[in-house]
Amino acid sequence: MDRRDVWCEVLGYRLPTPPDGYASWEEYELTLPPERRDADAACEDPTGAGPRLFFQRVPEGKVVKNRVHLDVRVGTGLVGAERLAALEAEGARLEALGASRFRLLPADEENESTLVMQDVEGNEFCLD
Repeated sequence: MDRRDVWCEVLGYRLPTPPDGYASWEEYELTLPPERRDADAACEDPTGAGPRLFFQRVPEGKVVKNRVHLDVRVGTGLVGAERLAALEAEGARLEALGASRFRLLPADEENESTLVMQDVEGNEFCLD
């Protein structure tokens, strides 16, 4: 899976409709010069309530922190072992799609557990 597919799954989003005259984004991409293929992508909330996300390929790799970091709510209202089980289940689902587990931040006196993940390009996001 590529980054747009993974983020659609992470957020429950979908790919926008391909441009007029194309049955799929893959068909459209084949009409572009090779250097422009997979240069950008977007995903959108099917309800229209959430923000549209736009991804753009850049020539340099990730060196330091993300420019944007998303926290994806998975365990809202859950605590302890129940919260950890929800985080682990969602983490496993996303790993099967190409994301990777980075580290678990265990609960402490102030915060509940958070699972830090990375998308297919190494960008970090949290399941919390």
